[in-house]
Amino acid sequence: MEEFKTNWTREELKAYILLYCAYANFVETEEERNFIMKKVGEDKYRQIHKEFDKDNDYQRIQKIQNTVERFDYSPTEIDRLFYNIKKMFLTDGEIDILEKNIYRGLQHLLK
Repeated sequence: MEEFKTNWTREELKAYILLYCAYANFVETEEERNFIMKKVGEDKYRQIHKEFDKDNDYQRIQKIQNTVERFDYSPTEIDRLFYNIKKMFLTDGEIDILEKNIYRGLQHLLK
C-alpha cells in the first residue's frame, strides 16, 4: 500500500485543505480563490495548486489525513481550521449540499 506523506508546512496544508473544500462542488470560484490567497499568499497558493491538480480524490484525502496526523493538531487548531473552511464555503453566501458533505467528511476524518 502506497503512503502519501508530504513535507508541507502548516500553511501549505491549510492551502491544500482549503483547495480541497473549494472543489467540493467541482468549481473553484474567484471568491474562493481570493479567500485562499488571502489566507496563505499567492505563491503558496499557486505552488500547492499544482500539486493538488495532479492528485486524485483518494490521494488528496490521504495527504490531508497523514499531514494533519504528522502535525498532531490540537483540538483548538482543528476548530480554527474548520472555522476557516466554513468561512470559505460562505464566500458565495451559502453552503450547498456538496460543501456540507465535504465539511462532514472532514470532521469525521480529522476530529
